[in-house]
Amino acid sequence: MKKLTLIITLLFLAVVQTGFAQQDDDTQTRSNLIEFTPSKLLYQNQWDIKWFNNLFTTTTFVNEDGDKFSTGGRQNFFTSTFEIFHGVSKNRRVNLGVIFEVRSNTIGGRGVFDVFSFDGEDGTARSGITTIAPSIKFQPFKNISNFSIQSSFFIPLIDNEVENGVFLDEKSFVWQNRFFYDYVFPGNKFQVFSELNTEFNFGETRVFDNIGTSTIQGGFANESLRLSSGTFFSYFPSQRLTLQVLVQQFFLIDLGNNFDQNFSAAGAGIKYQLTDELSVETLYTNFFRARDANTGQTFNIGLRVIL
Repeated sequence: MKKLTLIITLLFLAVVQTGFAQQDDDTQTRSNLIEFTPSKLLYQNQWDIKWFNNLFTTTTFVNEDGDKFSTGGRQNFFTSTFEIFHGVSKNRRVNLGVIFEVRSNTIGGRGVFDVFSFDGEDGTARSGITTIAPSIKFQPFKNISNFSIQSSFFIPLIDNEVENGVFLDEKSFVWQNRFFYDYVFPGNKFQVFSELNTEFNFGETRVFDNIGTSTIQGGFANESLRLSSGTFFSYFPSQRLTLQVLVQQFFLIDLGNNFDQNFSAAGAGIKYQLTDELSVETLYTNFFRARDANTGQTFNIGLRVIL
């Protein structure tokens, strides 16, 4: 854990120093960091390709009464998300795309970096491609270009949520709708971005085998609604550098599966425009409170190419 924190810290400092040291050669042209915020859509025939990696690590679980318990050893959950979107409308109001996820999880006190071994060790690790989602992103109101909606339908690709005591991913069909809005303050130095995410989960009721260590059908989140909201405050020291802080809140609402949970997170990150097309992002979040869920930390890094 200390090694991972050190790596993220050094990367953060290196990028910040580079960003402040570099002069903007072209102050008249808005960089992709500023032009293509999450609320903005692509121009016709443009491509947006994202590769985002999230590593959540935890040693504690909080029950519905607020009591903390040990997970019996460190647990690590790595998600690598690939998003490909294409601008299809002349008026910049519709994008079509696809999303798919690769996951690797470890339990039983294994090291944080063990998720990258993808070894599938029996009883402590699982990995694989878990979901795929056709998606559409659109601007519903012609005169409000900084508000958009992304709608995706996630299809599970796994046979079982849990095998030999190791959870991999939810076995749910998910209809996800993400609402994006941002506001850039005069001077183009500060921005507030907000997101509301709704996910309706449905499918078979989860059933375990006779031993209770593997699922034989369904998923724990089926017949539930997940609501999550986030607010991001960004500062642009230059055209190529973004500094941001964030707060997030998550709810899983019972719609018939007799299970609900919620948790909160806060964090900070940076984005840097490496070339005219390519940018890199790093982000740290701390899940500081929870109910019927884990507390812990996430370490994130992503690349984005706009062509």
